[in-house]
Amino acid sequence: MSAYSNAVKDYVERYKKEVRNDGLVDPHDVAAWAYKNGLHKPNIKTVIDAIAADISQVFREEYRTDPSGKRYRAKHAVNSKGKDNRTLALWADIDDVNAPHGHFVRSFGQRRIQIVGDCFQLKNDVDVYNEKDPAREQINLVLDFTNDVEELQLPIKDSGGKAA
Repeated sequence: MSAYSNAVKDYVERYKKEVRNDGLVDPHDVAAWAYKNGLHKPNIKTVIDAIAADISQVFREEYRTDPSGKRYRAKHAVNSKGKDNRTLALWADIDDVNAPHGHFVRSFGQRRIQIVGDCFQLKNDVDVYNEKDPAREQINLVLDFTNDVEELQLPIKDSGGKAA
């Protein structure tokens, strides 16, 4: 374990003794307490990483509506390895005519891989849960989303706002 990790563990233990000792730890509360007490002084890289994470979150949350009423995500990322071997996320706006087509091909492909990975992990979790007690009613997991997507694409009724 690194010296940094050990320092963090030390001030988390101090926080638990001095502030909250109920077995629950809120990292934001610990961070605020450690910063206020001079136990953690972020370096410029940490500050830049935090701001970059905020910018990425704003990008992730930006949605628009096309003329036909379809709501779509405006910004899309492609993750790759930078020169220093750290993960680099480059974002492009779907409405920016200068954004290269290949960027969106890669972005949509990466998002699909993430979804497949989530489904794989969910299936493993459900299988393990079901195997722990075969006498219990088994949870059936359907991973074919065709009908779900089609249902979400149905037009919205004018009265009540529910899908048709």
